[in-house]
Amino acid sequence: MWRDLETVGLDRDTGGYRRFAWSRTDHDLREWFAGESAARGLDLTTDRMGNQWAWWGDPDAAVAAGDPGIVIGSHLDSVPDGGAFDGPLGVVSAFAAVDALRERDFAPHRPIGVVNFADEEGARFGVACAGSRVITGALSPDRARGLTDVDGITMAEAMLRAGRDPDSLGRDERTLARIGAFVELHIEQGRYLDDLGRAVAVGSDIWPHGRWRIDVPGAANHAGTTALDEREDAMLGIAATIIAARRSATEHQCLATVGKVEVVPGAVNAIPASAACWLDARGTDPDTVLRVVDEVRDVVGEFDGLVTRESWTPVTHFDAALVRRLSERLDDAPVIGTGAGHDAGILANDGIRTAMLFVRNPTGVSHSPDEWATADDCLAGVGALADVVTDLAGSTG
Repeated sequence: MWRDLETVGLDRDTGGYRRFAWSRTDHDLREWFAGESAARGLDLTTDRMGNQWAWWGDPDAAVAAGDPGIVIGSHLDSVPDGGAFDGPLGVVSAFAAVDALRERDFAPHRPIGVVNFADEEGARFGVACAGSRVITGALSPDRARGLTDVDGITMAEAMLRAGRDPDSLGRDERTLARIGAFVELHIEQGRYLDDLGRAVAVGSDIWPHGRWRIDVPGAANHAGTTALDEREDAMLGIAATIIAARRSATEHQCLATVGKVEVVPGAVNAIPASAACWLDARGTDPDTVLRVVDEVRDVVGEFDGLVTRESWTPVTHFDAALVRRLSERLDDAPVIGTGAGHDAGILANDGIRTAMLFVRNPTGVSHSPDEWATADDCLAGVGALADVVTDLAGSTG
C-alpha cells in the first residue's frame, strides 16, 4: 500500500507532496482507497461531503442494535510540499490493522469502519478539516460551497468537476450515528516520543486554534516613479501584521504564523494595490490565543485593513475514559497533547467518543518532506491500532 501511494502527487523537484482536495490527484487517491476497500471485501460508502467509509460489517444494523461501529482512519490530502506521513499513515495503518485482525481470525462484535476524510488540510480552499466540519454542521453548506481557491474556483465548482453533487453538503446524521468511537492514528508532529524512547502514544487533547484572513488596501502605482511619502503600499500593512503576530505570540506564549500571502497585482515593479495574508494562531489557552488575534487586529486597523475569521476550533479534550482505556491496553503508553488540528477533534467536539494514537517522528518535523517514521515504528502503530480495535470492537463496552 505504501509503495502504491508513494508517487501520487509527488513533486520530484521539492520531494514534497501536493495532494489537494477535489483535484485529479485527489481522484487518484480516492480510487486507491476504493480499490483497497474492494480488495478486502469492505462495503464502500460516501457521506454528504464525499468522505469515504469502508465497512467490515453492517453499520446500520449495529446502530439499530445499539452497538454502533468502531472507526479508524485519517486523510490522504496534504499541505503544499507536505510530507508522506501526515494523513496517509493513518489510512494505510487502518487497512493494515484490518488485515492483522483477520490474520488473528478476529470476529468483531461491532462493525469496523476505515475512513478517508476529504480536505483535512484545507490547502486548496482555506478551511481545515472541511470534510468532518461539513458532516458535523461545524461548517455550513453555503459557506463550504462558496470557498474559493487561488484560481477563483469555488469548492462547489471543484466538486462538480470531480463528479460530486455540492447540493448534497450538510450535516449527516446517518453517518454520525454509525460511529460508536473513532480512533485516528497520526504521525507525531514533534519529538516528544523520540525523547521518551517510545514508539506510540495516546492523544489527550488538541489546543484551541484558528485561522484568520487579513486584507489590507493600497493603491497601485509605479515602483520607479512614485515617491515614498506618496505611496499607499498594502505590503506595509502585511509586514506590520507579521511582526505584530510574532511579538504578541511571544509575549503571550502562544504560536502565531503567517504562512500565506497574496498580492495584487503581484509585479516586482508595481506598488501593491491590495494584499492579503492568513494568520494561524493556537495555544494552550483559548482566551490567550484570541488576545493575540485582537492585538494583531489593532495593528491591521491602523492600515484600514480587515480581519475575518475563517475557522475556530476550541480546546478539544478526547474522551477521558477512552484515553485511559487505550493507554492501559497499550502497556501504559504515554498520554500527550498536541497543537495540531485533526478530524478527530472535530468529531470529539460533536460529542463522539474519540481518541488518537501518535507514532514516533524522530525528525520532529511535519508538513515538510523531512517528516519521517521508521518502518518498525509504523508497524508498532499498526499493532497498537489492531489491539485497540480488538478491545473496542470485541466487546459491548
